[in-house]
Amino acid sequence: MKILVINCGSSSLKYQLLDMDGEKLLAKGLCERIGIDGHLQHKPQNGKPVFDENIDLPTHTEAIAAVLDKLTSPEYGVVESMSEIGAVGHRVVHGGEKFAASVLIDDEVLAAIEECNPLAPLHNPANITGIQACAAVMGDVPQVAVFDTAFHQSMPGKAYMYAIPYEYYSDLKVRRYGFHGTSHRYVSARAAELLGKPIEELKLISCHMGNGSSICAIDGGKSVDTSMGFTPIAGLPMGTRCGDIDVSVLEYLCQNTGKTVSEITNILNKKSGVLGISGVSSDFRDLGKAASEGNERASLALDMFHYAVAKTIGAYAAAMNGVDGIIFTAGIGENGPDTRAAICGYLGYLGVEICPKCNQKRGEDIVISTAGSKVAVMVIPTNEELVIARDTKALVEK
Repeated sequence: MKILVINCGSSSLKYQLLDMDGEKLLAKGLCERIGIDGHLQHKPQNGKPVFDENIDLPTHTEAIAAVLDKLTSPEYGVVESMSEIGAVGHRVVHGGEKFAASVLIDDEVLAAIEECNPLAPLHNPANITGIQACAAVMGDVPQVAVFDTAFHQSMPGKAYMYAIPYEYYSDLKVRRYGFHGTSHRYVSARAAELLGKPIEELKLISCHMGNGSSICAIDGGKSVDTSMGFTPIAGLPMGTRCGDIDVSVLEYLCQNTGKTVSEITNILNKKSGVLGISGVSSDFRDLGKAASEGNERASLALDMFHYAVAKTIGAYAAAMNGVDGIIFTAGIGENGPDTRAAICGYLGYLGVEICPKCNQKRGEDIVISTAGSKVAVMVIPTNEELVIARDTKALVEK
């Protein structure tokens, strides 16, 4: 079965086409500036040329049609016709408490996803748009929703509840939800394979570190705590997000700047984090370069990030009463040897020792801890698209 994986943003659409017979990637690409001036980058994996041009994409429906056109075209295509695509898997950011697993999409499911829009106003409406666009272009081809939040529905109440009046949870569903669940699920399962042990016997801490970062405590294959909260702003300081902060700061800033709550919230989401501290960039590569040239604010931003990650790892080791493995994944986790070394430098009390030579490798699943390390430390490139495709295949073939 060939499965199209879709990740829709408000003005973008990422995609991959996978052949699940051997789990081979056939093509991948990105539609950008949908509704503005439009651009499509399409990368076949069969030796055919890359398509990388501006094209008219007034809505997501035209974007889906353009993707299918390239997938099936003689010059750029990887399949002969759309009929070869057996199903579509969609990344959906927020499933609230309604979804603890991936589901086949029907009208009832679509309505339930829409009910979660207030919890992810920037993401869920775009995800719904992608689902509707596929239905418009592809007709009755089965579609599956795979939720970022679903993996964390196994958290106990002591981990997901906030200490605020209970009716804010019961009536308004204010609680910790967590995100990056598909990534945490993939890398923890892969870690168990690397360690040669059943995941049910392992206590793992997964560090998904990119422009958005979250850490997850995984006990026996289930999420028991995670650093992001009601929204993705919580937890670590990130590229542009502030991470955990005293909520009174919001009121204080409003009073002393004349800005509204929405304006300050936007700043905390888009102008804070390592960008706000450094004044240089949200990209850790730029920060590393600036720090090496003596920029003290860039060094401070990196130190704050490393410190926050190490503290959270320590908290989750305590929460699980031990840890067998620590996983680094996503852009920074997979490609930042200096970041990994700095974080692991805090973890000597856990018996963590990393091999400097192994830590320099990238692009592969690898154990970077020494043979004498009491905790295995691994770098595992994430593959959320493969998880989405696997879930889609399993549900469609039921």
